[in-house]
Amino acid sequence: MSQSVVLDPVDLHLLRLLQNDARMTYRDLAAQVGVAPSTCLDRVTRLRRSGVILGHRLELDPAKLGRGLEALLSVQVRPHRRELVGPFVERIRALPESRTVFHLTGPDDYLVHVAVADMTDLQRLVLDEFTARREVARVETRLIFQQWDCGPLLPPATLSAKSG
Repeated sequence: MSQSVVLDPVDLHLLRLLQNDARMTYRDLAAQVGVAPSTCLDRVTRLRRSGVILGHRLELDPAKLGRGLEALLSVQVRPHRRELVGPFVERIRALPESRTVFHLTGPDDYLVHVAVADMTDLQRLVLDEFTARREVARVETRLIFQQWDCGPLLPPATLSAKSG
């Protein structure tokens, strides 16, 4: 597990703003945070180098790409051994329908977020790409009706900040 990076209030403000709009210019960021543009650039560069900022992503609307049905697939793999699960994960990650794959504790080994065209496409995906695999013991499907993004990810507040 990687170590935490010490972040001051300016860093936290920059991260909050960038998570809401990663395309902000350094000039606009600097103005909102109250620092010089060069200081802003230096801080964002440091946050990238330290691994706090991992990259920039483009968010697409699955429905507008013909994938209007999203689901979560809970997958149980048996036996749960590295030589089987490694190729399983790589295959699932390579599927165009896969959005995110989580390795879990508990009765299910994986949770896979998928986006498909419709119920027929979901059935094909489950039967042909999941349950047809010899290492997959069980798949449970949950449809996603709606989802919401939450606020920016920031480090946990310290006890003194919580009590003050």
